[in-house]
Order: sequence, then structure tokens, then C-alpha cells
Amino acid sequence: MSAADFRLPGGCPFAMGRRNFLAVAGASALTLKMGSLSFATSLLAEQNPAEKPRIRALFVRPEDKNYWMSWPGADFDPEACQTAYTKTMTQAAHELGLHLDVSPVPLNSPESVDQELGLLRRSPPAGLMITVMHLESWPQVRYLLQERGDLPSIVFSPLGTSLGRQARTLRDVRKTFVATTPDHTWLATGMRMLKTTWDMNHACICIFTDAAQGERPAGKLGPTLRYLPLSRWIDEVQAAEDTDEMREIAKRYAIEAMDIDGPGTDDLLNAARNYVVARRILAAENCQGISVDCGPLIGNHLAACGPCLAWSKLLDEGWVGACEADADAAVTLLLSQRLFGRPGFMQDAVPNTVNNSLIVSHCTSATRLQGDGQPPASYRLRSHAESNTGVAMEVLWPVGQEVTLVTFQRPDTLLFGTGQIRENVRAPLAGGCRTTVEIAMDGTRDVRDVWGHHQVLVCGDFEQTLRAYCQLADLRAEPI
Repeated sequence: MSAADFRLPGGCPFAMGRRNFLAVAGASALTLKMGSLSFATSLLAEQNPAEKPRIRALFVRPEDKNYWMSWPGADFDPEACQTAYTKTMTQAAHELGLHLDVSPVPLNSPESVDQELGLLRRSPPAGLMITVMHLESWPQVRYLLQERGDLPSIVFSPLGTSLGRQARTLRDVRKTFVATTPDHTWLATGMRMLKTTWDMNHACICIFTDAAQGERPAGKLGPTLRYLPLSRWIDEVQAAEDTDEMREIAKRYAIEAMDIDGPGTDDLLNAARNYVVARRILAAENCQGISVDCGPLIGNHLAACGPCLAWSKLLDEGWVGACEADADAAVTLLLSQRLFGRPGFMQDAVPNTVNNSLIVSHCTSATRLQGDGQPPASYRLRSHAESNTGVAMEVLWPVGQEVTLVTFQRPDTLLFGTGQIRENVRAPLAGGCRTTVEIAMDGTRDVRDVWGHHQVLVCGDFEQTLRAYCQLADLRAEPI
């Protein structure tokens, strides 16, 4: 079946051009941006806590306007640099939805550090951003970290303010990452890391399964896992009546697909219904992600359509849609959204021993692989591979793109590795799921040694960011 053959109730053929389609669909469709596959983000505002997490920014340096015969040097302007660093952090805080609380007085004496520690104990922030601005200021930094309690802390040390000895001193301090770099724009990354620790600790993911009930923590990475009966998902989907929103979602995906190979009119509408129901549940439960035990759901004919397309759309919008009630994968997908600003691809990994490459495959994938505001990847609409029912996503990943594989294993471990996309696999004489990508893994002598199930694939090389985040969040970092 091609897009030209596809019709929805009301006789709107997808053979018509985009301009004619928008004229027929009406004003409500004009609220959508062509190519965005997403509605207005009012739901995001409803689900996020009203209180912004607060980051306390401290500067540790002498109060002198000029330094003499010591790093960072006599021509280093501490006040101008502090202003520039503050500007970078302020912009990042605005973009991330943080409240930045900057200490107006640089810390230098033990008394000033004690005064600051008193403030931190009375009103603990979500995290600390400590900028050290003199080679001789490290004793104050060490004392501050020793007494700050359990606050996640980043120490930013621009070039000229530390040597190897200083950086090594704090390497094993819990919940602390020391960033020694000449690039002050890295402060924005540090702010995102601190925001991520707060987000992960305040997040909740709904998991629909009959295997467990109640709430439990997802280990050190933070989110609460809320287990709900599978029957609730089934009942809510069956009770959901057709809406204009569902019809518009179905039309949009059909129009923008490269091809429609299998799904029909009812399949697309059912796929859109899954998305709308998932969004309602996220709002009702105040959750940031959802996972459904889709194996028995589809295998036992309890649903007309699996949630593959719905999960793709949620991931494109910054939420989590995870398959098979896999809590660790759902938590990893949330980490990807928060830390990298990019959706991940939860997949089944298969070693290709002929090429020593890794083939990863699943029936749903986000399309906004490079993050919000970037062009979506091309895709085909197909059926769910294992059942040949419903709607699944075949998304084409960018060949040559550097990628990161990451997976969380409770209670405290992140496994990760890097590689490059070799090709999108379409093997007519072989099986597997709809989105299938072959990866050349970095530094892997035998691809059979790649560990983990349902790893999450992300566009971009984020190895160093993950290592830094593991230090900040007190997690174990291990090669995948």
C-alpha cells in the first residue's frame, strides 16, 4: 500500500498535495508545524513541577583585582572572567528552566567558606557549581566539598587555575566532577548535568504489566517506577473514542512517510489512539515516561495495534515511550532525553560475526534523532514485525553518524560504548524488527563481547559526558 492509496473517514486521500491537504484538514491542522509531528507542548508545562530547581554558583578566588607571580597570571582579569562565566551559566539556566543563585562575594578565607556552608545547610540547592579561579584556592574548595553534605557538585577549573595534582585530589570525591578545561562554554554542559541529576531524582515512569504492582525506586539513577495493571491500559485504549486529534496524527504520519507498507486506515487511527491515551495517562499520573508489556498485549490479541508509533511520537516530544515493560531501558531513555537532549533507540542487539559489527533492531524509533528543533529522519510506516499487525516505524538513521550505546543496570551501573552507523539494514531474506541499524563499534575485538539487552542507541559521541555524569551522580561507569 502506498500513501497515495491511503484514505481516512471523510474521503481525504493522501494523494493530494500538502497545500490542498491543509486546506481540507482545517484550521486545527494549522496548529501543527509541517515536519514536526508534534502538537503544542502545553502538556509539558502541566507535568513539570512548578518549582524550578535552584543551582548555587560559587566563585573561589582571592579578592585582588590582579594576581602577582602565580597562576593564572598577572594579566588574568578575575572580575571580567567571573562576569563572562556568570553570563554563560545564566543563559544555560534560562534555557534549561533552572534558577541560578550566584553568590555575590568570592570565597577566599575559611570564614567566608563557613558562612557559605551555613547558607547551604539552611537552604540546600539542587546542586553546586563551584568555579575555582586561582591555583592557591584549592584548600578552600576541598574544605567546601568536604562539608557540603550530599549536594551534587561540579568544580569548574579554567586553564591556569589547576595542575594535575589539584585535579587528581578530588577525583574520587563522591557526587563531584572536576572540569579542568580552557572552554568556559562547557559551563552550559555542567548546568545540564546538574539539572539532569535533579530531573532523574524527581521523575516517575509508569509501567503497565501484571508482573509487579506498586512503586519502587529505580536504583541510584533516581526515577520512581510506578507499576500499574496491564488491564488499565487495555481498558483506557478501548474506551477512547475517535477524535479530530487522532485523525490529524494519522494523516500527518501517512503524509510524511516515505512509504506505507502494510498498515491501513484503521491501523493508523488505532496507532494515533495509543498516543493520545498515553499522553492522557502521563498527565493523570504526573509521569515523564510510560512502558507497556506489549508482548502479551499483542501476542494474546488484547490490542488491535501495538504502541510502536505512539512511542516514537512521545520520544520525539521529549517524553519516554519504552517497550516490553523494561524498567531499566525506560530509565536509560529518560537519561538520554535529559542529559543529551536527544531521544534514544531501545533495541535488540545481534552480533554480526562476519563483519564484527553490531546490528540493532526494534519496531519503534524516534525520528528527531538529532534533538528538538532539528530535521526529522525519513521513515516508512510498516506493520509490527513479529505479528504483522498494527503500525511500526522503520526509521533511517544517518550513515556515518557517531553514536553512543548506553544501558542502565540497577542499582548503580551505566554500561556504554561508542561507534559509527554503517548502514540501515533491509534484508528481504532475513528477519528482525522494522528499524534495523548496523554499527561499527569502537575498540571491540569481538562484537560478541558487547553486553546488555535493550541497550539505548543515541546519535552522537557522549562517552566523556557519561563518564562525567557517573562521577556527579555517584554511579559506576563500565565499558559495554
